[in-house]
Amino acid sequence: MAHRVPGAVDGNSTLHKQLVLSIWIASLLCLLPLTSAAQQHSPLAGAKLGTVDFENSCSPNAQGAFEHAVALLHSFEFGPAIAGFRAALAADPGCAMADWGIALGSWGNPFAPGLKPRKLLNRGREAIEAAKPKTQRERDYIAAVARLYDRFETAPEESRLQAYCDAMSKVAARYPEDSEASIFYALSLAISADPADKTYSKQLKAGAILEALFRKEPRHPGVAHYIIHTYDFPPLAPRALAAARAYAKIAPDSPHALHMPSHIFTRLGLWDESVNANLASTAASRREGSVTEELHASDYLVYAYLQSGHDAAAARVLEAIPGIESRFNPNAIPIGAAPVPAAYFAMAAIPARYALERGDWSAASRLKVRSTNYPYTDAITWFARGMGAAYLGEIAAAQDAAQQLAAIHRRLNDANESYWALQVVIQRIDVLAWTALADKHSDDALTQMRKAVDLENGTEKSVVTPGTIAPASELMGEMLLKLNRPGDALREFEATLLKEPNRFRSLYGAAMAAKLAGNTQSARRYATALLKVCVLADHPGRPELAEMRAIANPGAPGQ
Repeated sequence: MAHRVPGAVDGNSTLHKQLVLSIWIASLLCLLPLTSAAQQHSPLAGAKLGTVDFENSCSPNAQGAFEHAVALLHSFEFGPAIAGFRAALAADPGCAMADWGIALGSWGNPFAPGLKPRKLLNRGREAIEAAKPKTQRERDYIAAVARLYDRFETAPEESRLQAYCDAMSKVAARYPEDSEASIFYALSLAISADPADKTYSKQLKAGAILEALFRKEPRHPGVAHYIIHTYDFPPLAPRALAAARAYAKIAPDSPHALHMPSHIFTRLGLWDESVNANLASTAASRREGSVTEELHASDYLVYAYLQSGHDAAAARVLEAIPGIESRFNPNAIPIGAAPVPAAYFAMAAIPARYALERGDWSAASRLKVRSTNYPYTDAITWFARGMGAAYLGEIAAAQDAAQQLAAIHRRLNDANESYWALQVVIQRIDVLAWTALADKHSDDALTQMRKAVDLENGTEKSVVTPGTIAPASELMGEMLLKLNRPGDALREFEATLLKEPNRFRSLYGAAMAAKLAGNTQSARRYATALLKVCVLADHPGRPELAEMRAIANPGAPGQ
């Protein structure tokens, strides 16, 4: 039996049916144990989430709750989705696909790097063990998701992800008319891809599946959502622009659906669109009580503000963080896509970005370190402190920051957090390079900086962040400028802009490097590009903008 999602935005359901069904779902959810205080108002019950048809053997009484939960799952609204699947089980204890949904929802955001919390792994395994599938198709779905939890105590997470991908490949092949099988198979390809694979072979395979489905099912939330994630890489991002601009309209009541388009807007340097997306997402996250999602979207929001010269607006977000933090319960299971570490990441990244992007080295060097259970978030603050101290010539303080980063790297290595361990290595090398420069060891500084660039080029940023706190190639460009090598500096800034278009500091650095190298045409082009990016920036704004006006319009009055 297949049903259309309640609250679908295609207009086929009447308001009366939506209201009755929403009340029915809410009444069921109110009888269930809840994972956080924010869920006491049945978050996203009756919300507009797009159109999903998912065949299953559950009783008619369970269908509304089940398919609404599937739509929530496709938008990574995990808490409400799991509550919806439990509502389906309350209506039909034999609804095995609701157990499947709880298992898949318990995995959380599949794109978030880092090991999954043990309590969620236990919940996922328990759901699989409770499932009593009635059809072969349901047995196949449940057997596939079981691979994520198989021997999780000892089996590496990467091998379990690959096993899940292999199993979903067989499910999709066995049921070619089942679009959900193809969608989840494409998702499994994307989440099991190696971040060091610069051919993006899995992402391209997943994207081909999803793009074909998007033409057939333009109102499906998961298809649009997973296209964005699949193509969330510099060379692939343009392929996702149509899906990015459609997703928030497909699922306008999901805080995560409102945020996700900004991943592509960020990749393409479309700062105004990113700002609008994250303003909508932070507002929706507050409404639904999704604090981790609100903090995550706030990080993307601050990043976009800073790249477009809206420093006052970025400062207002920074000032609001303590208020958001007061509503944050790290012991609660998040109800949205952003896991608990994403909240700590944002709380560390926002002040670090605000200081470093504006060149406020003194503020960066004095940032307060927050000690958490997620040391790679603590590393953000140590990195900012070290860079600030190095720029100020405070060599001892910079060396101390590098030592702290080395200790964090050891902790991450010991915990088998290989992705984050590498990111901290890059941060430490950045700090050491700039410390060497401050100590007048320019050759060593450049050697270290080149090593950082090469390491960073061999990995990818995490979805938890809109961008590295300071790109290594940009830092290399700034170092080369200080060493009076503008031609070499220009190449580094241009390399940064290929990966991260319209970054303020790289556009500024490229314009200055081109000017110093005697390349007037390129200097004007980059200066004009930065002024265009910052056309609505604070006035008079950063002093760099005045320099850009002088380069772009050398004969203008007052220049």
